[in-house]
Amino acid sequence: MTSIPPDAHEWVSFDDAGVQRTWMFDVTFLESNWTCIFGHGCQGVLTGPTPELVQGCCSYGAHFTDEADRQRVELAATRLTDDQWQFKKKGAQGTTRVKRNGEIVTRLVQDACIFLNRPGFHRGPGCALHVLAMDNDESYIPLKPDVCWQLPLHRDDEVTDSGHVVTRIGQWERRDWGDGGFDFHWWCTESPDAFVGATRVIDSMRDELIAMAGEDVYTRLLAYVTHRSKLPTRTRLAHPVLRRRD
Repeated sequence: MTSIPPDAHEWVSFDDAGVQRTWMFDVTFLESNWTCIFGHGCQGVLTGPTPELVQGCCSYGAHFTDEADRQRVELAATRLTDDQWQFKKKGAQGTTRVKRNGEIVTRLVQDACIFLNRPGFHRGPGCALHVLAMDNDESYIPLKPDVCWQLPLHRDDEVTDSGHVVTRIGQWERRDWGDGGFDFHWWCTESPDAFVGATRVIDSMRDELIAMAGEDVYTRLLAYVTHRSKLPTRTRLAHPVLRRRD
C-alpha cells in the first residue's frame, strides 16, 4: 500500500460568488492547534537557537507589501508613547528604509526591528504596535505591517490568463522568506513545540482570516471545517508535524 507523503496537506477550494476568484485554504493547517509561542520557547529565526533574545520572527525587520502598508504603519508609529515603545527616540528619525534591491522594510535597531521592545524594557519584550493595540483595546491588524499580523498565514494571489484569480491561504513556509529562510535554525510551523494551542487555527486566527478573505468567505470556510470536524477521524489528515511526532 502506498504511504501518505510525509509533507501532505489537504486543501479545500470554492468560488467567490461576487468576483472572478477561487479561494483555496489549507485545512490541514487551519484545523491544527498551532499557536504563537513568542517568549515561551520560540527559538527565533537566526542561524542558531536564540530564545533568550525574545526576537521571534522580528530579527530582520518587516517587509511591506506596498506603499499603503508602509504609510499605515508609519501613521500608527506617531501614536506610540515612550511608555509603549523602547526606541521611540530613534523612531523619530524614521521607522522604514529602502534596501538596495528596492524593497521597503522597517529599520533595524540593535540587530532587530525598530518596533521590537527587548527584554529589560519595563513593558516587556514584544511589538510596540501590539502594546498600542492592547492599551487602547483595539485590533492590532490596522497597526502592524501586513506580514506581521498575518503570520504564520500566507496569502498568494495568482491571476490566470483569463483574468480569474486563484487565492491560496496556507501556512508560511521557509521558502516564503526567500533563500534566507533555509538558513533559519528553526521555524515555528515545522516544530511540534508550536502545536500546543487550546483551539484550532481557524478559531484563534479568526480576525486575521476575515481581514485576509472577508467575513462571507470566512463564514463559508468555517461552515465547511465545522462539518468536516464531525466526520470520522480517519477521513482527516493530521498536520505533518504531528504525524512525524507520533
